[in-house]
Amino acid sequence: MKNLIENLNKVFDSRIRLGIMSALLVNEEVSFNELKELIQVTDGNLASHFKTLEENGYVKVHKGFIGRKTNTTYSVTKAGEKAFKAHLDALEKMIKSIE
Repeated sequence: MKNLIENLNKVFDSRIRLGIMSALLVNEEVSFNELKELIQVTDGNLASHFKTLEENGYVKVHKGFIGRKTNTTYSVTKAGEKAFKAHLDALEKMIKSIE
């Protein structure tokens, strides 16, 4: 069991980061506001979790405008996809070892 826990990625310990990465894996890109609504967190909370994911190279930020309004969208990087899938695999192996 100890070896299985070591395969988990600490970056994905947070339910918010799990939610962000899950949403980004199934969508090419997602806007900040869509994610905020989906995960139901405050702007500041979501922004701080994105900062962690961005610092680890797991997400890309795209800033643009729709009319005069700023529009920030996010997408998962190849490294982020690989790391998140490895984390999910480790979780799955842990669950199967308990069954």
